[in-house]
Amino acid sequence: MSTLLHIDASPRGERSITRSLTHDFVAAWKAAHPGEKVISRDLGHQPPPFVDEAWIAAAFAPEPTAADTAALAFSSELIAEIHAADRYVFGIPMYNLSIPAVFKAWIDQIVRVGRTFGFGANGLEGLVKGKKVTIITASGSVFRAGTPYAAYNFQEPYLRGILGFIGITDVEFIVADGVNDVNYGKIDRTAYLAPIREQVAAAAKA
Repeated sequence: MSTLLHIDASPRGERSITRSLTHDFVAAWKAAHPGEKVISRDLGHQPPPFVDEAWIAAAFAPEPTAADTAALAFSSELIAEIHAADRYVFGIPMYNLSIPAVFKAWIDQIVRVGRTFGFGANGLEGLVKGKKVTIITASGSVFRAGTPYAAYNFQEPYLRGILGFIGITDVEFIVADGVNDVNYGKIDRTAYLAPIREQVAAAAKA
């Protein structure tokens, strides 16, 4: 049985473009994989906690105590979801050239030595293998390669880097950019989203 992990990082509701597109992805994936499991995390509306001193001490404790296990319980729950799923879809709007703080908090919870990465005979090794992720992003301006603002896109290289660090290298991006024109009513939202929805449906069925 295949399992899809669906994460939304936007704090918006119905106005969110990334939410709308990830929900399209989930619907298409369910249609292509009837009866299979979806795990959903709404980070935008239910933010994960930041890593704190107790978390750090527990993560590196040579002999974890019951208190250490408790400090890492939420992290362990998120990591279990990462390992349980073989397909992921993440909706991540661009905030100030990078990712929202809630998604960074999720990353900090799941990037954990011995659980999602380790060090073997050949050095660093990602422990989350054989997975594929579709990342749906939205940005007010256009940051694609070859455009004037391309050098300011710290979102995509960071996400590729940190996911690769834990072993996830099959990463595709579906980009909804220039959405300021939608937000300010210069472009019809439905017409703007139509070709992107086609990309999303194709990715979900692939």
